[in-house]
Amino acid sequence: MTNGKAAAVLPRCVVVDDELGLRQVLGRIMEADGFAAREAASGREALELLDAEPADLLLSDMRMPGMDGIELLKAVRERHPDTAVVLVTAVADVEVAMSCLALGAMDYLTKPFHLEEVRARVSQVMDRRRLAQELRDYQLHLEVRVAEQARRLEEVFLAGVQAVAEALDAKDSSTRGHSVRVAQYAMVLARELGLDERTVAEIELGGHVHDIGKIGVREAVLHKPGALTPEEYAHIMTHPVTGWRILAPLLRDHQIALEVVRSHHERFDGHGLPDRLAGSAIPLAARIAAVADTFDAMTSNRPYRPARDFTDAVAEVARHAGTQFDPVVADALARAVAAGRLLPRPPQPA
Repeated sequence: MTNGKAAAVLPRCVVVDDELGLRQVLGRIMEADGFAAREAASGREALELLDAEPADLLLSDMRMPGMDGIELLKAVRERHPDTAVVLVTAVADVEVAMSCLALGAMDYLTKPFHLEEVRARVSQVMDRRRLAQELRDYQLHLEVRVAEQARRLEEVFLAGVQAVAEALDAKDSSTRGHSVRVAQYAMVLARELGLDERTVAEIELGGHVHDIGKIGVREAVLHKPGALTPEEYAHIMTHPVTGWRILAPLLRDHQIALEVVRSHHERFDGHGLPDRLAGSAIPLAARIAAVADTFDAMTSNRPYRPARDFTDAVAEVARHAGTQFDPVVADALARAVAAGRLLPRPPQPA
């Protein structure tokens, strides 16, 4: 009959010695002290017992035929690092003791030993094992908490950066929501190209902040309703480098997003800005953002022209594939629109 409470789980111990008598004596001592003890006549047998059912404590003789105590200790440290090991030796030698401890043994006993000495040393070993496990668990939990806090802080920081970019868009009714849409379109294109989700997230971030460098562009040029002069165009096209310089120290762990910011106005034929990169020398994330950026610009109303429909915009991107745009990304745009993965926006007021 049980009293309704779960039976206490006894700590497990393996006693290893090729001498049957000594093995049995140590086994009885451990059982008397509350351990569930198993016995092994060799190092190999002890490893088999541990592999079948890990133990909290291993008491092993040093000198045994085949696998000796030192070899067993090394194997246990590798395969069962949570098992505390106490070695038993007939040699009261400081160098032997130090070598055992250096290899990972928690303690050692010398023969002949006394009953109370065994109990006291084993009790100390189990206390040290428990403290070591508690410290490891604390460190693990602390690392998890620190990582979680760092993740939250980064999320708040990135949300702030994106809010600045969106506020910049909102200053002009013709560009309101532009960065959000570029980020969304770029995500669709990145997935269409089979990129992994971490890279997709980086490209999304780059899309959100790709125009943040326009904070350094004169308002009269930024909001000019008509065509830009060559000098005005050169001024507005400083924004990729300005944005990259602003964000580079803030987004050190987001190099792909920084590539989008700096290189989204590069051209596939090498005639873009700011670095006149060409073809595959342009980071893929920037090639994707270039298509997303232009596609949104074409399908948005601007003071100097009405928005184009999606079909016309896709055809325009295709016409410039190989010159302005990467043909592979242009094809991805056409596929995404045709498959309904990149949907038209609601009609905009003219």
